[in-house]
Amino acid sequence: MSRSRGALIVASIGLLIFLQAANTSILTTTQSSIAADLDAFEQTTWLTSSYLIAMSGLAPLFGRFSQVFSPRLCMFGSTIIITVGTIITSTASSLRIFLVGRVITGSGAAGVFIVASILVVQLSTPKTRGLYIGLVNCCMTSGISLGAVIAGALLPKVGWKPIFGMQAPLIVFAGLGLFFGLPVNYIASNVAYDDLSVRQRLARIDYSGSFLLVLTVVLFLSGLSGPRVLPTPLILSAFSLPVFILNEIYVASDAIIPVPVLKSRATLFTCLAGTGFMMARWCILFYTPTYALAVRGWAPAVAGSILIPTNVGFASGGLMAGIFHIRRSGSFYIPSVVSMSLFPLTLLVLAFISTAESSWGLYVLSVFCNGFIAGASLNYCLVHLLHVTLPDVHPIVLSLLATFRGFAGSFGSAIGGGLFTRVLGRSLKNGFHEAGLKHRGELIRQLLGSPALVSKLEGKEHDIAVGAYEEGVKTLFLGAMGLAIIVVFVQACTGWKAAKKEDVREQISSDDEMRPA
Repeated sequence: MSRSRGALIVASIGLLIFLQAANTSILTTTQSSIAADLDAFEQTTWLTSSYLIAMSGLAPLFGRFSQVFSPRLCMFGSTIIITVGTIITSTASSLRIFLVGRVITGSGAAGVFIVASILVVQLSTPKTRGLYIGLVNCCMTSGISLGAVIAGALLPKVGWKPIFGMQAPLIVFAGLGLFFGLPVNYIASNVAYDDLSVRQRLARIDYSGSFLLVLTVVLFLSGLSGPRVLPTPLILSAFSLPVFILNEIYVASDAIIPVPVLKSRATLFTCLAGTGFMMARWCILFYTPTYALAVRGWAPAVAGSILIPTNVGFASGGLMAGIFHIRRSGSFYIPSVVSMSLFPLTLLVLAFISTAESSWGLYVLSVFCNGFIAGASLNYCLVHLLHVTLPDVHPIVLSLLATFRGFAGSFGSAIGGGLFTRVLGRSLKNGFHEAGLKHRGELIRQLLGSPALVSKLEGKEHDIAVGAYEEGVKTLFLGAMGLAIIVVFVQACTGWKAAKKEDVREQISSDDEMRPA
């Protein structure tokens, strides 16, 4: 592969990962305008969750496509889907159309990070693997931090619709760069598919598992993401989950989540730990700009810039771990557990300094440390997982890990958003009642979805709103800290011994035995 071709591939993948990540953070600074235009003050958590649910639910399907077909075609197909989604979102005149566009965008984004991660692991050496994984995380974290800043700066000038629309040509450009950059004969296929026709390969994709997985996640999140807990969706998700598991065991020819591989203790506990860890991390990414908007009264662009130090820390932590420490094959059990143990401390600090009177310098330093520890920890956990599993199952394991971390974004935004909204709503209601300010129901409804509205209030209304947002953020970060502490013990259960080849053969053969002829 020539240097020019390699540079084109790297630039195209970097741009796609950047735009994929930006779509998760641009809502933090455009949420208030979108909620006002679409009258969606009580449904703001779904502006982001709809994108993340589609992305995490379909990620395993794209991971399977990358094995069955060419990664070149898989990535190009993803860019087409993302382009269609951004165009629909940019022209939406109602909340329903907006959410449809977000779901389509997330469906296409599901294929980007999965295939990029698989390529990095397969093409890098043990000595450089940590560095390249850190670089991929840099693209991701840059999109998250700069996406919010760029959106906040453009919002007053062009409005929120062009912010989504201008992504379409960039995505098409990156997609074409990958299509012509990746060699036509590069196929990361599984030997089990070599003798199958296109129709036979398509027939073995686990569509039913994908549907049941997305259904379970949507039901579960819909029950927890609103101003109040809804028992009906939670009960239905409890029924759909075992149906999904039975489908994976007895029905699916190529399970979207292979049960035999998931029986690996290291894989299962790493995926669970990664989910909880990133749920806590996403609370920082989603709600520090909200804190800056409502409590500090910063403009949208300035509020979005609070993500820059935490994501610079995230990139720095991953890169430094990769450059100076992860330069060999082997176990990284102790570094993964130790780094995860430090993470809850940063959340505790942030919970108590997220006030209007705290030092902004201390706050920037705290979010930087939070990101630095998170970046290093995720890098250590990934390379340790590659140590305790064998290359035979690395594509499946990476797909699983990315899927579970994708769930974290959905869970973090929906569950964390639901908790934050419930605490905020209760605090606003009690605050106005104690101050003798009656008939503020409509104001409370708007404040629940528009943190920027706080700066427009005056007197007691402003003080009560600021206090309510402070309480909401504090409660959310303390909850994230509790979750992060549990995660440390889950990661400690992964073990440090490498898997034996006969164990992997047994996993793969048992998986094949469950597939119909």
